[in-house]
Amino acid sequence: MNTVNSVLLASHGTEGAMAAEQMAIKMCNAQDAGLHHLIVVPTLWAGMTGDDWLNNGSTRNTFRRYLESTLEKEVDEHIARVKQLAEENGLAYTNEIVIGEPDECLLKTTEKQQYELVVVGSPRPKGITGLRSRMMTQPVSRSLQTPVLMVPYPHD
Repeated sequence: MNTVNSVLLASHGTEGAMAAEQMAIKMCNAQDAGLHHLIVVPTLWAGMTGDDWLNNGSTRNTFRRYLESTLEKEVDEHIARVKQLAEENGLAYTNEIVIGEPDECLLKTTEKQQYELVVVGSPRPKGITGLRSRMMTQPVSRSLQTPVLMVPYPHD
């Protein structure tokens, strides 16, 4: 297996993303390799105010704070897990948390810095519950100047 020294891992902690994390670690050349972890919080979360079922401002603010703290906790746990994996494998680890559309955020990140490889998980198969990522859209596929490794969704 070929190894690289600079990998951008786009991962958000789902089962498919965790398969991508494992592959990104394997693809890195342990000596002087860097793993940059991109976590995108989709903009759809910004609109989750509960306006459709919460009936006053105070309750909506309480719900918004709860949602924000829950998302923050999940992202922090995800970062800690990937950072530990990277450090156990002798990799330099950095991360970036952005809010936006996943595909646009991926492109912006690759424009700021060059990577030898971008590693992403494949979309969640139909029939499996959860949010379906829209990171590898056709515009991204056409615009990205970096090789991409899309790791297959793990099957039992």
